Amino acid sequence: MTRLVVVGASLAGLRAVEGVRKAGFTGPVTLVGAEEHLPYDRPPLSKAFLDGPVAAPVFREEQVLRDELGVELVLGIRAHALDPAERVVHAGEKEIPYDGLVIATGATARTLPGTSHLAGVHTLRTLDDALAVRAALDAGARTVVIGAGFIGSEVASAARKRGLPVTVVEAAPTPLMRAIGAMGEPCSALHRANGTDLRCGVAVTGVEGHDRVERVGLADGTTLDADLVVVGAGAVPATDWLAGSGLTLEDGVVCDETLATGLPGVYAAGDVARWANPLFGRAMRLEHWSSAAEQGAAAGVAAALPGAAKPYETVPYFWSDWYDSRIQFAGVPDADETQVVLGDPDEGRFVALYRSGDRLTGVLAVNKQREIMKFRALIARRTDWSGALDFAARRREPVSEGVR
Repeated sequence: MTRLVVVGASLAGLRAVEGVRKAGFTGPVTLVGAEEHLPYDRPPLSKAFLDGPVAAPVFREEQVLRDELGVELVLGIRAHALDPAERVVHAGEKEIPYDGLVIATGATARTLPGTSHLAGVHTLRTLDDALAVRAALDAGARTVVIGAGFIGSEVASAARKRGLPVTVVEAAPTPLMRAIGAMGEPCSALHRANGTDLRCGVAVTGVEGHDRVERVGLADGTTLDADLVVVGAGAVPATDWLAGSGLTLEDGVVCDETLATGLPGVYAAGDVARWANPLFGRAMRLEHWSSAAEQGAAAGVAAALPGAAKPYETVPYFWSDWYDSRIQFAGVPDADETQVVLGDPDEGRFVALYRSGDRLTGVLAVNKQREIMKFRALIARRTDWSGALDFAARRREPVSEGVR
């Protein structure tokens, strides 16, 4: 009987397990995770989890995983090698054989060189990271966030909710440059309106202290006092353990449209997978909740059930909660033109569309939760630009001047 092994016990790995059972697979399934925790949901860690003493956002209890889904859990043990010739995963002292394998090891937060000896300097990727950051906020920390991306900005929001002083330092001209492209200025306004000291276009030159962090130095000569520094400088795919396995590793595990890696029976899913997205005709690696869930389910079925692999395409989608605002983006941010079609950025509620060539390829919504999925569906249907503008014009809100 086929044996499925899933390496990576976060969202994509869990969905691989659930997906294959839902598809009727009855063979043995092993879920391997580097952390000791049961699979948990990461987005809340930088949002409500930081506000106060709430329980860890675990997806399923251990009994459900073992008894109802029939999963052998191997948690707290990091996979360190893959032997595709023998079809074996090496994890700690274990050798775990597989017939089908899903690689879902996710990504690892980038750290700041030279700070590992300083207490009070954290990334925020894992449950343990979130517990440490929350404890520092509980203690009233003066907070400096390095990087105005999703994680950093959500940490700043959490600090301001508590009335704590926080400074966000961003090297780019505006927040979220990689994620939303040229539309970052309204996000800057959100920070400033909520009392966050946002400093864009300036680099960090050093983080100083003895045993604990005491200050952060900036390239403009400024020094920021700090009890807590959160580094939100992005993440790198967790592929170190796959070196020498024969897989192609280029900013992730390179896959085809079906998430197949090229090694027999081996698929990848989630933050670690760099796959050819047919919808956009390009290779992508996403660190988004929805794509991780979908890819996990698809990869699990493909790995366990021969002949079940299908091309996977999606419109990338993420959301982020800053203060009392919700930011949502669907599609890809690189564009020839952006245009606000609903609402007004100055009022903190708007929808902006992104054009590449003659096609709608992205949409940004701030406090427009009812609109985003309508435009995401247009992107999925490969709607041209004029069709997207016509659709927007039929919505009831006035069109404001475009932003190019």
